[in-house]
Order: sequence, then structure tokens, then C-alpha cells
Amino acid sequence: MALRINFNYQAAASHTALINTERSMNKSLLRLSTGYRILSAADDAAGLFIADQLSLVGSALEQGNRNIQTGISALQIAEGGIAQIYDKLKTMYTKAQSAANDINDPNARSALQADIRNLIDAIQKVATDTEYNGIKLLDGTFKNKVIHYGARSEQTISVNISSVKATDLGAYVVLGKGKTISSSGTGGLSSATGNFLVTANTEYVKIEGITVLSYGSGKELIDAATVASNINSNSTLRDLGITASAKNVSKADTTFGTITVESTGNTVTLEISFYVGNKNVQGAADFTLTYTADNGNSTTITLDQIVTDINTQASANGTNITARAEDGKLVLETENGETIGIKVYLSGAGANNNTQIDLSKFAENASGTVDDTNNKGWIVKVGELSILGENSYTIDYNGVDDFNFQDVSGNTITSGSTASLFNLYSIDVTDNQGAELAMKVIDVAIKKVDSLRADVGSIMLNLQAIQDYQKVAQDNTNEAENVIRNVDFAKEMIEFTKQQVRMQASMAMLAQANALPQMVLQLLR
Repeated sequence: MALRINFNYQAAASHTALINTERSMNKSLLRLSTGYRILSAADDAAGLFIADQLSLVGSALEQGNRNIQTGISALQIAEGGIAQIYDKLKTMYTKAQSAANDINDPNARSALQADIRNLIDAIQKVATDTEYNGIKLLDGTFKNKVIHYGARSEQTISVNISSVKATDLGAYVVLGKGKTISSSGTGGLSSATGNFLVTANTEYVKIEGITVLSYGSGKELIDAATVASNINSNSTLRDLGITASAKNVSKADTTFGTITVESTGNTVTLEISFYVGNKNVQGAADFTLTYTADNGNSTTITLDQIVTDINTQASANGTNITARAEDGKLVLETENGETIGIKVYLSGAGANNNTQIDLSKFAENASGTVDDTNNKGWIVKVGELSILGENSYTIDYNGVDDFNFQDVSGNTITSGSTASLFNLYSIDVTDNQGAELAMKVIDVAIKKVDSLRADVGSIMLNLQAIQDYQKVAQDNTNEAENVIRNVDFAKEMIEFTKQQVRMQASMAMLAQANALPQMVLQLLR
């Protein structure tokens, strides 16, 4: 056993242990005091970096959710304004429907027009005045607005709200007014020429570059119903908000009276053939009415009789045409706006036969007479076509001029032109034609407003879903940071107690170590 007094190793080692224990105990005490496990980068450099990054993401998620809530608040205001505009458009539609009824006198229609104009003014004000914190929402300036929802750069949703001002609501309209073409002579429909027939691949109608009427075979009647059907069934045009409708009502210019088929001894036959729709006029007619006189007798055809005959044959042959008498005149109407083609053929009439058929008795704007000299006549009444779009579109056509394409002001629309907007302020319901057009235009406006409202609602739903997800992500991120950065009190209390006991033991052992040099005195006695 060696005893020295100049250096007490045991005391020095005990002191060093005491210092380390004190440091550990102080650190544990500070952790318990602050609640943090990492007090400085020296405690856990990697853990500090990860915890700081998690803290950044957690804070950014919280701010992102505040951004989302702000965006939702603005969109709720916009949606409320759009809902008000929808309600006013719905009221306008019913008033236009009322004005379309010819039972209304001019004063009633003028009152309805005034009511509609007031509603239009209200729509304009709602669209112009709706705002969030000074930002206009419904006047068309709320375009490409970004809601930054995420914790990282470029995590955004772009919001666009189209204008719903009355000056911008309505429909882009192209009207095919339809023509009546007629002639009498020795030819018929199959030998006739003109732009009421589609006879070649170079003849067509295109909307936004999509062909909606083209050559099939032979000589086909141009047909508004076919165009309308092709537009409405085309998914691309439907997605562009383009729709069409057709109608064909023809009221003859001349009272029908009677038609007399005379015979001077031989048999005289009058055939009235009907071609409906995009019918090939080189083929068989849909049906033919035949009236015969022979042996010097005569056959008289009355308006009621021909109405009955047309309806009977149309029903029997499944042809979409009906006839009725109105003010002593023949009225022909097709179910879906199909073209009406009529061929009149008088056979067996000799010279000086008095049988004469005035074509103006069969259709509006028809002219010509079928008799023993000019034994054939034909009439084509093209239906009216209405093409309406939520947005502008182009129309191209060739060889079908008898559609008579016009804008709502009656100006001819040339091929390659762009449809013009018929806005709400252009609505005039003071007559039936204007009221019917108003209903179509308002219907398009309602669809646009409804679509916009649905888009806004979809964005709000999307933002709400993101907010819910980010709240969960924020909670989990904060928990991940908590695991790294914050102290486990139960575990740390054990550590503190251990260090406290070690501190006490170290103090006791240091006292014992300091007493060791005193043993040298025993040797010096």
C-alpha cells in the first residue's frame, strides 16, 4: 500500500465524477423545468434539425388552413351572390313563359317586360357589387386567383369565377330562319336544283369544326331537325355548352277552300306526296295522297278532308307530320322541326282541262300552279333552327343557304362567322317570338349560372377536404416533433432521481477520499 500526500488521486477522481454527475443532474433538472429534451444543438444535433423542420411544416400547415378558411369565406360570399342571381333568372323564365302566351294583351306583355327589366338590373347590381374585402367576385375580374393551401411552395388551387353580369349573361345565338322554296313545271323534287338539297360532300354545316350536317346519298333535303339532333348528341359540343332546337310550322298563305279534280272522259289523277326530314327525294315518298276523277266526273277535296287524309297516312306510316285547319288555311307541323317536302303531280289531264292546284294552299310563301300544262309542282319548307351556346362558337356551312342563317337582329351570318352574344338586356317579350327566344336564352343563362355555382361549390368542398386532411397532418407532425424535442417527464424524473442519488453518493465518497491522506499521520507517530 502506497501513501502519498502531494496528490490525492481518489479525491480527484471522486471530484471529477461529482462534476459529471452534477452536469447530468443540472441538465435533467433543466429538462424538467422547461419540458424540452433538446436544450441545445449539442444535446441532439440530428434530432434538433429534424424537430425544427417538423416545427416549420406544422406551422405552415396551420397557416395553410387559415388561408383555406379565408378562401372558403370568400367563395361562400360568391356562392350566395350566384344563388341570388339564379333565383332572379328563374323568375325571369316564368315571366317570359307567361309572355309567350298569346292570351296576354299588349299591356300585359309590357308589364311583364318591365318586371323582367327590373330583374335584369338587379342581376347586374348583384354581380357588380358582390365582393370580399374590396375584391370583386362576380364581375369577371376574379380570374386566376390562387389559394395557397399547403406547407410547401406551389401547393395551390387556382380559382376562376366568370362574370355573371347581365351584360355578360345570355346565349350566343345563331338562327336558321328556314325558307320556303316552290316551283311548278314539268319537273319535280328529284329533278330540282337548289340549296335546299344536300347533294355532295362539299355541302355541310359545321359548328366549332364539328360536322353536324353532311352528304349522305342521293339528293337529301336539308333538315333543321337533323342538325339539332347531331348537335345535342355530340359530347364535345355538349361539353362546350352548345345546344340546338328546331321547329317547323307552316301556315298556308291562301285559304284552302276546295280543290277540284276534273275529268273530261279520261282518268285524271292528283298525287300529293310528302317527304319529311332529311329525305332522299330520288327515292319513295313517306306517303302519297291520291285523288282520282274519271268518266267525265270530278272529285272535290276539302280542307277537312285533306287534314284527315294527311294525319291518317302520317300515322299509318310513322311519319312525324301533322295537319290541322286554322282560319280556313292548312297548317302543317313536324314533330321535331323536320323539313316538309311536298310533290304535286297531275296525270291524265288533257289539254284545256280545268283542274288547277294552287301551291299557295299548301304552305307559307309557296307559289305556282299545277295544271294540264305544268303538271308537276313541288314545295320545300325548311324548319327553323336555333343554336345557342354558353360561350362563343364558329359556324361554317356550304351549299345549304336555304337555312338562311341569321343573328337575332336579322343580319345574315356568313360562313366562318362567330356567333354573337344575345345578353339579358336584349330580351324583349312584347311578342310571342321574342318571348320564346327569351325562354331559350334565359335557360342557357341559368345553365351557365348553375354550372358556375357548382364549380364554386366543388372548389369549396375540395378546400374543406384539404383543410380536414391538413389538420390531421398538422396534429401528426406536431406529435412527431413532440417525440423528438420534448421531454418524457416520467423517464426524465427517473434520470433526475438517479443523478441526485449519485450526487449524494459522490459527495459522501469525496469526503472519504479527502480523509485518506490522514492515514499518513499514523505512520509519523
